Amino acid sequence: MKQDIHPEYHEITVQMTDGSTYTTKSTWGKPGDVMKLDIDPKSHPAWTGVHRLLDSGGQLAKFKKRFAGFNIGNN
Repeated sequence: MKQDIHPEYHEITVQMTDGSTYTTKSTWGKPGDVMKLDIDPKSHPAWTGVHRLLDSGGQLAKFKKRFAGFNIGNN
């Protein structure tokens, strides 16, 4: 194995969106750094099953108006 090409592997603290933390090893940051997550398995819709639709610029309203006559899914 080549010398001095591998990143340093050290302990960091990961802070979830609800404030809970855990310690893990990573090559990210410096030893003792805290990685604050914006999205994690406790808040991401893929794992929670809770989905929110964000209407940016009225796009959702335009879509619903355009396809209102199809009666597919929730209106």
